[in-house]
Amino acid sequence: MSTKKQLSERESIELLDILQLRFEKNKSRHQNLNWTEIEEKLKANHSKLWSLNEMEASGGEPDVVDYDKKTDEFLFFDCSPESPKNRRSFCYDRDALDSRKENKPQNDVLTYASEIGIEILDETQYRFLQTLGKFDLKTSSWIKTPKEIRELGGALFCDRRYDTIFVYHNGANSYYAARAFRGVLRV
Repeated sequence: MSTKKQLSERESIELLDILQLRFEKNKSRHQNLNWTEIEEKLKANHSKLWSLNEMEASGGEPDVVDYDKKTDEFLFFDCSPESPKNRRSFCYDRDALDSRKENKPQNDVLTYASEIGIEILDETQYRFLQTLGKFDLKTSSWIKTPKEIRELGGALFCDRRYDTIFVYHNGANSYYAARAFRGVLRV
């Protein structure tokens, strides 16, 4: 992960080209949205562009999936077919990471998401993503966990199997090579 939170002009142009190509290739995800408006917002907000670059670099393949009229924000979700490959094998949060005595993963989901300026999807957002395609057919993704569950040591994750979206639980300190998290960024 980069320590500077701003892209060079060349990096910005390259990322915008990637995002525009993905936008045009996947029009079904955003039928009533206009790339020019999205690009203008991105160019005006360097920190959001940096966050999108971090999503891209970690394998998330971010794409615009919605527009929030109330807040005048475009929503980018990780749209990689499987959970982002460079965010796998993380436990749920810092408390879970700190509780592990042996075989600690290199990071936790909530800390990493915060470091790159995004939030993890909640169950409603995850289910919405699944209306746009078929994701996590071989992997799974941690999702925001209600406080009551987390206080008891658990955390939630989702995947798609048998053409159905499943929500499961695990100990928050667990981690797996096939589980990452999907993020959302508001621009």
